[in-house]
Amino acid sequence: MKPPPFRYYDPATLDEAVGLLGTLENAKLLAGGQSLMPMLNMRFVLPDHLIDLNGIAALSHISKEAGRVRVGAMTRQRDLEFSPLITAEVPLIQAGLEHVGHRQTRNRGTIGGSLCHLDPAAELVTVAMTLDAELTVRGPQGERRLAITEFPLGFMTPAIELDEILVGIDFPTQPAGHGYGFAELARRHGDFAIASAAAILHLDAGGRITHAALTLGGVATTPTRMSDIEQGLVGEIPSERLFTERCRLCAEVETMDDALVTGAYRRRVAPVMARRALMQAAARAGAAAIAA
Repeated sequence: MKPPPFRYYDPATLDEAVGLLGTLENAKLLAGGQSLMPMLNMRFVLPDHLIDLNGIAALSHISKEAGRVRVGAMTRQRDLEFSPLITAEVPLIQAGLEHVGHRQTRNRGTIGGSLCHLDPAAELVTVAMTLDAELTVRGPQGERRLAITEFPLGFMTPAIELDEILVGIDFPTQPAGHGYGFAELARRHGDFAIASAAAILHLDAGGRITHAALTLGGVATTPTRMSDIEQGLVGEIPSERLFTERCRLCAEVETMDDALVTGAYRRRVAPVMARRALMQAAARAGAAAIAA
């Protein structure tokens, strides 16, 4: 099919884009286009106006400032995948990107587009939740910041107003020697996750867990941070037995059905993905008792 007719705009500055979005009725923003263009062609979305953000250079950057990695919303996934700064400070992003689409889609896809599309099975959304990302959005009234935990309002519904644009994402840097892991089950490599899990572990000098973060993706209508499991891991020495026991709580998540997979199947798979992600994180953190 062909997309519906619309008027196309190519702003060169963020202020110009915000001005257009605030005055045009039924407008959509174009970032990488990897989700929007198929939806236009299938006429799942019918905008009257399309505002292209690709000409706004200020929205594409990767930098470090005050203990945080700052990423512009229009930064390509491919740039994140090969950034030395991401490798050094928040490598979980790259672990998740290994499962995102294919080289061609990562060349065009942007981190901001993925977050705003907010597919619960999207890897970057799950990663951002695990890393406690903070988002900056700008609208006619100026900028505001919100935690990633506040961003999902429901299924594919971000907490961003119709006249606002996501402009940047901040990720807290991780300490040297931390552990991270990402595990995913999909029909084929590059497909959206049937179930995925992202994990972060910090260990003290004695090998005990001082910080744990675990998020499930693809199983519920929004990415699900497993805070009960995280609390149950702090103070413990990592082991496969510990992770297996704690991750049973993943089976209690309210899962979703879709055309291909039942919620019951996701409840069976979720604890396995969570355990695998935690095992990867513990191994990377140098846990001595990981096989116990």
